[in-house]
Amino acid sequence: MIPLSVLDLAFITEGTSAAEALHRSADLARHAESLGFRRFWLAEHHAMPGIASAATAVVIGYVAGATKTIRVGAGGIMLPNHAPLAVAEAFGTLESLYPGRIDLGLGRAPGSDQATMRALRRDPTSAERFPQDVVELLHYFEKAQPGQVVFAVPGAGLTVPVWLLGSSLFSAHLAAIMGLPFAFASHFAPDLMEEAVALYRERFEPSGRLQKPYVMLSINAVIGETDTEAQQAATSLQQHLIALRQGRPTTFPAPRRVSWNSQEQRLLDNTLRYTFVGTEKDVAQNISAFVERHRPDELLIGTPLFSQAERQKTLSGVARHLMDD
Repeated sequence: MIPLSVLDLAFITEGTSAAEALHRSADLARHAESLGFRRFWLAEHHAMPGIASAATAVVIGYVAGATKTIRVGAGGIMLPNHAPLAVAEAFGTLESLYPGRIDLGLGRAPGSDQATMRALRRDPTSAERFPQDVVELLHYFEKAQPGQVVFAVPGAGLTVPVWLLGSSLFSAHLAAIMGLPFAFASHFAPDLMEEAVALYRERFEPSGRLQKPYVMLSINAVIGETDTEAQQAATSLQQHLIALRQGRPTTFPAPRRVSWNSQEQRLLDNTLRYTFVGTEKDVAQNISAFVERHRPDELLIGTPLFSQAERQKTLSGVARHLMDD
């Protein structure tokens, strides 16, 4: 039994609007809260027809306002897209409004394609400054000192947990030497997960924010009444992923039978290695085996399903088997 949290991409499903997607996210957060999940995280993606959480801090505020106790945060904010001061002010504002409930996860990817990156006025070399930008951001959460010219209001002196997110060894190493909690994106980039976690734990240096390593791993879960039903529901994620990788992102598609060629099937098999699909009992067993093997300190669970009822049902099934009452 380990803490369970939720990753939600605010999917704009086929035939619906961004407004409906955001309302569904708040509804899912309330459901997760009622089940005892620890966190509800949203991610920054831009120019994606199927994802409504581009203005991530705004969505976090909406979801936090719709819930009472669950922590709400970013999984994550793509820091090279933003000035560290602006991020500190935004999350200082959220922490001021919802004290003790806000998380800030930081990534260094664009969260978009190259054209969108330019539209965001992002410097192509900005990712290279990621370590320095993290240090600057952390500084803005410290108590302002006499004579300090630039400080975050709100933000200075507030306790906002900061995580580093990644799908490579770079962020694992940076999180270790900075003494920050680390979340690995194993739900879509599983290849380096074990190596990254081992590196983080081996090289971790205690800090004022964290005394020992803390790892959160992300997975996907799709639960159906039968295995056939679950496999059919999982075709939505498969279609979404293939379209994205082929450079034609769409709204999140309805389940439908699709025949993949061998190259597409290999991509799906590898990328979705930690997407667990099946009946409630089978999914719970597979997640338990994953936890037993990799020993994360916390699990971040995505429910990439077309149906809101099936998302809720999947979270309920996972909680029923894996959450300590």
